[in-house]
Amino acid sequence: MKTAIVGAGMAGLSCAMALRDAGDEVTLFDKGRGPGGRMSTRRMDADGETMRFDHGAQYFTVRDERFRTQVTNWQERGVADRWQAAGDDAWVGTPGMNAPIRAMAEELGVQFGARIERIERDGQRWLIAGEGFDPAAFDRLVLALPAEQAAPLLEAHRSEWGKLAATTISDPCWTVMAAFAETVPHTNDTLRNAGPIGWAARDSAKPDRSPGERWVIQAGPEWSRAHLEDEREEVTEALLSAFASEIGADLPEIVASSAHRWRFAKSGSAGEGHLWDATLQLGVCGDWLVAPRVEGAWVSGRELADAVLASSG
Repeated sequence: MKTAIVGAGMAGLSCAMALRDAGDEVTLFDKGRGPGGRMSTRRMDADGETMRFDHGAQYFTVRDERFRTQVTNWQERGVADRWQAAGDDAWVGTPGMNAPIRAMAEELGVQFGARIERIERDGQRWLIAGEGFDPAAFDRLVLALPAEQAAPLLEAHRSEWGKLAATTISDPCWTVMAAFAETVPHTNDTLRNAGPIGWAARDSAKPDRSPGERWVIQAGPEWSRAHLEDEREEVTEALLSAFASEIGADLPEIVASSAHRWRFAKSGSAGEGHLWDATLQLGVCGDWLVAPRVEGAWVSGRELADAVLASSG
């Protein structure tokens, strides 16, 4: 069977690996320039130095035993490690948050820069078309996209799924990345739920990071929504000011800073696990169906693959 998976984040890659291991021919498409999605790592250059920030998901936890097996494998391969500052069961990618995603994407092969604009059912096959790739036909189609992006693609084929996706709303998040000339005078490596700040972390304190003093400051969903269309410079100034106020100290000289707006940062939770129509050979997976966690995305992809294989066995 030839399967197309649209979206090469954690859910899509998890599904793809399980299907490939069962003998399927899997092709992954992603509109991004490289692996990561909400686990991506941002590069910033200043004074001839390249700095990296985990500007999306900050860490992940493990509850599901199947996911624990996967994380243990990542740790053995050197692409994940524990980070006690965020909690006893907190893990991060190493040397960047995108390392597990990158390892999976390299193993599977992903067509990046592929923007899917149209999906059509042609007899017993799915036709997909868009920008950055040649139109192609597949026996099976999986959408591993944020709810807001999946909704319009699903509407014509399973309208109730489209409505479910359209009504499962994600929270936005403004993220500020800042590098400092000296150590920020804050005892802890993290700061949670402080004024407009939902989370701040000394990014350079995570395992296997390069030297320097780098912080990631993420606004809470309410503040992010209220300031969603603000200019990046305004957001950077506001969140750095709030950060200084919350730690009760002046910030050292800023070497470099930038802001990123995540419109679909933290998914909703539809409570469905995954969606699969064996007649149409159409499936949907993603954290928005389970819970807004890295583990939720992985489990959704894995369970969709199990359902697909069970229906074709």
